[in-house]
Amino acid sequence: MTILEIRKFISEGRYRFTSHAIQKMAEREINRREIEEALAVGEIIEEYAQDKYSPSCLIWGKTSHGRHIHVVCSQPPSICIITAYVPDNKLWINYKTRREVR
Repeated sequence: MTILEIRKFISEGRYRFTSHAIQKMAEREINRREIEEALAVGEIIEEYAQDKYSPSCLIWGKTSHGRHIHVVCSQPPSICIITAYVPDNKLWINYKTRREVR
């Protein structure tokens, strides 16, 4: 899977949100447009081939307003936004690399 494949699905509107994603986005004040913007310029920073329901990945992206967002989504052929959040600098280096927990 590549970010280009994911971007194609997103740009064509061929994706959906889980109820969990909708709930968390509301709690975290992240809207659909921000998800689309982040995925349009983002990059895959982690892949979860053995995820619970289907292979998925973590994507870092940045909105047009400069907000950094992490999006977890399933891989093609069925793109599903699983969750989204603003990464915590205490846990991430440059929003893309997990810090070591000691």
